[in-house]
Amino acid sequence: MMFNAVTCERRKFGSLGFNIAYDFTAGDTAICVSQLNMFLQEYAPQIPLKVLHYTAGDINYGGRVTDDWDRRCINTILNGFYNADVLKEGHAFSESGTYCQLPTDSTYKDYLKYIKQLPLNDSPEIFGLHENANMTYAQNETFAILEKILLMQAKTGSAGGKSQEEVMEETAKAILAKVPQPFNIADLMARHPVLYEESMNTVLQQEVILYNNLINMIHSSLNDLLKALKGLVVMSDALETMSIAVFNNTVPDMWANKAYPSLKPLGSWVADLLQRLEFINLWNMEGIPVVFWISGFFFPQAFITGALQNYARQTSISIDTIGFDYKVIPVTQELKVKPPAGCYISGFFVEGARWCHDTHVLTESRPKELFTDMPIIQLIPAADRVAPTTGIYVCPVYKTLTRAGTLSTTGHSTNFVMPLELPSDKPQEHWIKRAVALICALDY
Repeated sequence: MMFNAVTCERRKFGSLGFNIAYDFTAGDTAICVSQLNMFLQEYAPQIPLKVLHYTAGDINYGGRVTDDWDRRCINTILNGFYNADVLKEGHAFSESGTYCQLPTDSTYKDYLKYIKQLPLNDSPEIFGLHENANMTYAQNETFAILEKILLMQAKTGSAGGKSQEEVMEETAKAILAKVPQPFNIADLMARHPVLYEESMNTVLQQEVILYNNLINMIHSSLNDLLKALKGLVVMSDALETMSIAVFNNTVPDMWANKAYPSLKPLGSWVADLLQRLEFINLWNMEGIPVVFWISGFFFPQAFITGALQNYARQTSISIDTIGFDYKVIPVTQELKVKPPAGCYISGFFVEGARWCHDTHVLTESRPKELFTDMPIIQLIPAADRVAPTTGIYVCPVYKTLTRAGTLSTTGHSTNFVMPLELPSDKPQEHWIKRAVALICALDY
């Protein structure tokens, strides 16, 4: 019952709870209780923990879970309830000991007394989360309310204020003035031709094609909008929808469909786009960078594959047998040349924890600090690599804070980029419950 309560209540914390909000029901709990009773009688006097864990974590509850990282989380939570220590008197389900197992000789009044002294609002610690999770929950609720209020605002300006059309026109002209013209594909291909020994040239060409499509869409749609506002062309449904989005400072759907995943408002989105285009332009003009800003890629998975391909072709090793070792570079170390193998990447934000620059391991977040910058990470290709089992946390990397996306054939969300192994002096289960992840782009 407590496991069911924890899994259901974690949903209110959004992506910190689970990547996808699953509809666990009372029926899931009922069948788990029934199976618990049946297996305890059948296997008595032993307790079949492995069987119970499988039926609950992989069938009854796990059968609803479609995301691999959510399945890892729910099985880790279940480990805290299906283990031999639970039978010990005074066993604590939370680090503070607030939620604990009562003695077996406790009476009905003892249970009532214990329940009454529990906090009115559950602390995130019972869910395995940091106290900052309450801030994330409150922010999500606030943003949802403000979004609904924004939809109800007046469409015309008040006395002395600018009209909606004037705001749209000013915003459209400002964006047009900032967004540069598309890249010259022919010039770029001459600078960075497709080479067998350098897969990054192909990655750059693919990125430029995608960015050019987005730039062309922005310029053409904004020019059409300006003409429509002046009455020179008909205001189509698509242009009207776009104009409302521009007025509300949100990214128009026709741009979002051509763009990379992003949760930023329009102003921040344009600033982020300009930063991305500057990264691509520097790569084009000055050559392959020493440190790759992975957040600036349209499709970062192609970049990761390109890094593996370079190593595979240099060493004549099958790419299927190659994996990455990971090294976090101290912030005091200055990088001036590319590594002999692999690459340096930057642009990550840590959610749910922070990186300690003194001990060089993951550590708890500071109060009221939801996100922190992650130092540069070196990806080191290695053949037939054996992943360590201790001293690390296998951290998922996502493009945006929602973490959820369209489920791909790999079993991962399209929002998922790759796993990274980060050094840790705490058990991996601790960070799994914390829902610690690296994020490529925030929502502001």
